[in-house]
Amino acid sequence: MSSEKLAARRRGVGSGLAFVVSGPSGAGKNTAINRLIAETPSLVYSASHTTRAPRPGEKDGVDYHFVAKDEFARMVERGEFIEHVVYLGDQYGTSKGEMARLAALGLDVVLNIDVVGAQTLRRTGVPGTRLAFVFFAPPSLDRLGERLRARGSESEAAIAERLRVAAREIETLASFDYLVINDTIETAVRELGAIVAAERLRVVA
Repeated sequence: MSSEKLAARRRGVGSGLAFVVSGPSGAGKNTAINRLIAETPSLVYSASHTTRAPRPGEKDGVDYHFVAKDEFARMVERGEFIEHVVYLGDQYGTSKGEMARLAALGLDVVLNIDVVGAQTLRRTGVPGTRLAFVFFAPPSLDRLGERLRARGSESEAAIAERLRVAAREIETLASFDYLVINDTIETAVRELGAIVAAERLRVVA
């Protein structure tokens, strides 16, 4: 087999890869994803749409596309999402159009979505896209509680509910391809980078 044919059998960069990163709220997914993208060529973040209010420091169109509930409902009716879920009373969805636009630019994509949304994508897939599923976890629920309280944006009751949801989410681990435990952000980013490299080197069936 020639070197050209060998190269063609390797998936490579910009060939329809999407990395679905899911896990408990407060585990540090956004921080790790932002650092990973800053270090990794041809890798971009596809921001989800949500009806929740922005947290301090979040930017519309960067962290999320913040939309009103009626607009989100219209997008659902028009079939604009590849998946959408309700999480603790707020709605989240992944845009079909945004995914197609980024793929057309020859870019690999990172998605930060709810565990239920990830399971939906595992069942349905995305046409023309290879999905790699990463569960991003805190070292423990106690550490997760500490991180949620450090954000200072929610009541103790809301934090308790997030921890209950997190415990259920951890039980879905077997449905993911990879596990990253965010003990230190440096290690977590390095492990995410290793996953990206491995998937880009995967042989095309």
